[in-house]
Amino acid sequence: MNTSPSRQNVFLRFFRRLASPKYFYDFAGVWIPWLGTLALLLFLIALYGGLLITPPDYQQGDSVRIMYVHVPSAWMSLFIYVFMFFNAIISLIWRIKLSDIMANVSAPIGAAFTFLALFTGAMWGKPMWGAYWVWDARLTSEAILLFLYAGIIALNFAIEDRQTAAKATAILIIVGVVNIPIIHYSVEWWNTLHQGPTITKLDKPSITMDMLWPLLVMTLAFKFYFFTNLLMRARLELIRREKQSQWVNELLR
Repeated sequence: MNTSPSRQNVFLRFFRRLASPKYFYDFAGVWIPWLGTLALLLFLIALYGGLLITPPDYQQGDSVRIMYVHVPSAWMSLFIYVFMFFNAIISLIWRIKLSDIMANVSAPIGAAFTFLALFTGAMWGKPMWGAYWVWDARLTSEAILLFLYAGIIALNFAIEDRQTAAKATAILIIVGVVNIPIIHYSVEWWNTLHQGPTITKLDKPSITMDMLWPLLVMTLAFKFYFFTNLLMRARLELIRREKQSQWVNELLR
């Protein structure tokens, strides 16, 4: 009896095709303009809502508007590292070249978001705490994350042999993931100056809806920006690594 292929098999075939360098290059080229356009539109909407529509906070005044960059940047710094972690596992176990590329080209983007989170946090902390920096558990663990990103980038460039570099960076990424739950739960595990969760509370977010929606829209904008930048960097890295292959030679003619 003939049966149609299961949905699982369809997805498996898609991801197998996506692992093909030529197929991925073409696939990414189609999606980059759409993702970039969505990122720009969502960024403008969030910026308009965060700067012009939402009222000042009753305690923090207009300085609360830093939140619309700081909080999504902090979320993205964790999201990107987890994304790298899963790609590092795939690269280490199944030796898929595209996963190694995804893990390594994500690192500079993650480092940029982490730096932005720390910088905007300092700008926010000065009027709130009276200091740009305190050795708060979350701030310290976020700073460690920035050094982790820097170490991954440096290690990737320091090792010339691609297979050795892929293995070394994958191991460092996997070991470093222990810092992610520390960052996330630091405000609950230790007594810190950093405020506790306001949006992810199970009962009700401690933030009004007129402040919440620009924050969520900005988070989506940052995610679309990440995937746009990721695909662009991955395509360039793929051409660099596959420069001797026939499909790249045909592409560059």
